[in-house]
Amino acid sequence: MRDKRQKFVDLAEARVNRAIKDVRLIGNLSNRSAYTYADEDVRKIFRVLQKELDAAKSKFSGGSGDRESDFRLEE
Repeated sequence: MRDKRQKFVDLAEARVNRAIKDVRLIGNLSNRSAYTYADEDVRKIFRVLQKELDAAKSKFSGGSGDRESDFRLEE
């Protein structure tokens, strides 16, 4: 049983830390001197991120955790 707990802790720490790093990198995209973007782009980014967070959280409560396909700003 302890092995399953340790595996969960190890994976959770690595994955959450990686997600935090990637969210910070998304925040770096706000630099208007380096990038051009519309407010709708920002809304799309955070809408899809929130949906994925909600889906992941739902899985811990026994939900299905429906996921989006790959994210695209432009089609």
